[in-house]
Amino acid sequence: MKPDKDITNEQRILDTAEKLFLDRGFALTSTTEIARIVGCNQALVHYYFRTKERLFDAVFEKNASQLVSAFIQGLEENISFEEKIRRKTETIYETLKANPKMPFLFFNELNTNSNRLHLLKEKIGDLPGVLILQMESELKAEIEKGTIRPITALDLMLTILSLNLVLFMASPVLKVITGMSEADFQVLLENRKRENVTVILKSLRP
Repeated sequence: MKPDKDITNEQRILDTAEKLFLDRGFALTSTTEIARIVGCNQALVHYYFRTKERLFDAVFEKNASQLVSAFIQGLEENISFEEKIRRKTETIYETLKANPKMPFLFFNELNTNSNRLHLLKEKIGDLPGVLILQMESELKAEIEKGTIRPITALDLMLTILSLNLVLFMASPVLKVITGMSEADFQVLLENRKRENVTVILKSLRP
C-alpha cells in the first residue's frame, strides 16, 4: 500500500482490514498480514485496535452504518411517496454495488457469531422500529388515498432488500454459469437497478 501523508496509520489499518475481511472473512484474516500490507509492525495494529476482534467490529460497524443510512434515505425529504421509495431502493442498491461483498460478510458473521448479532442490535438500537413506524404511517396515508394497495412496512422493506441483495449474492455463480464478461456484468448491474425500482413500484399499485 502506497503511503499517503493525509491518511493516518489508524485509517490505513482500518481500510486494509476492511478489504481483507470482506475478501476472506474474519477467520482467514490475520493482523500480521494487515500490518505487512500497511507497512507497519503488528504492535501498531494492536495499539490502535487492541485485538483483531475489535478491528473487525470497527469494520462491521462501518458497513452496517452504510446500509442503515441507505434505508433512511429520503425519509425526511418533502418529496412524493413514490419518489421516496425510488430513492431508497436506488440508494440501497448503490450501497451494495459499492460494497458487493458486504452481504457475504454480514450473513456469514451474523450466522456464525451470535455475539456479533447482539453487537449490531446495540449499535442500531431502536432505529429499525422507528423506520418501520414512520414507513407504516406513510403507507397508511397512501393506502387511504387509494394510491397503493394494502401492505405492511416490514413486507415492503423486505421486498426492497431482497430484490437488491439477490444479484450481489448470486453474482459469483452467475458469472461462471453464463460466462458473462465483467463489462456485460456492469451493464446488467445498471439494468437491474432500474428493473428493481420498476418491480417495486408496480407491486404497490392497487
